[in-house]
Amino acid sequence: QPPAPPIWATLDPQQRMVMRPKVGVGVFITSPRHHPGAVLVGARTDSDSSVIWALPGGHLEYAEDWIACAAREVLEQTGLVATNIRFATLDNSIETSHSYHYVVIFCICEVDAEPLNKEPDKIQHWQWAVWDSPEFDNMPLFAGLHNVRSAGYHPFKNNGQMLPVLPPHGALSW
Repeated sequence: QPPAPPIWATLDPQQRMVMRPKVGVGVFITSPRHHPGAVLVGARTDSDSSVIWALPGGHLEYAEDWIACAAREVLEQTGLVATNIRFATLDNSIETSHSYHYVVIFCICEVDAEPLNKEPDKIQHWQWAVWDSPEFDNMPLFAGLHNVRSAGYHPFKNNGQMLPVLPPHGALSW
């Protein structure tokens, strides 16, 4: 018996156009001087009113460079001016049961100040979370952040390494 066709192959051409993946940019904000080993995460209210933790980020706009997008989103959401912005990792987040498909480009940057909550309608508050802490292990995470963390990405250890091959559905892993 032949394998089932991929989901995209079962869609008509118009559905394929409508259901194209979206491109997001997520930003690991670090503060080496003030919060070593921590990244900035925001408490978002999920669709079921529970709290889910997410990095600053948003949609990549047409003709926008992803580094410029990272800087823009950090400033818009936290009021922080990001420095040393660079590519970190990426994720192919697919949740077909929710018609959700995002390719998320993750960047990492540094800041030397504390965040403001510039979008209180989306984020309840920002907090620094130590990446290697049991607290971080127990936080419910936004899909892309969950995927890259589960795949073994580490914002303080993976910088500068060669990128592995991206699996068909999921995050880069080391």
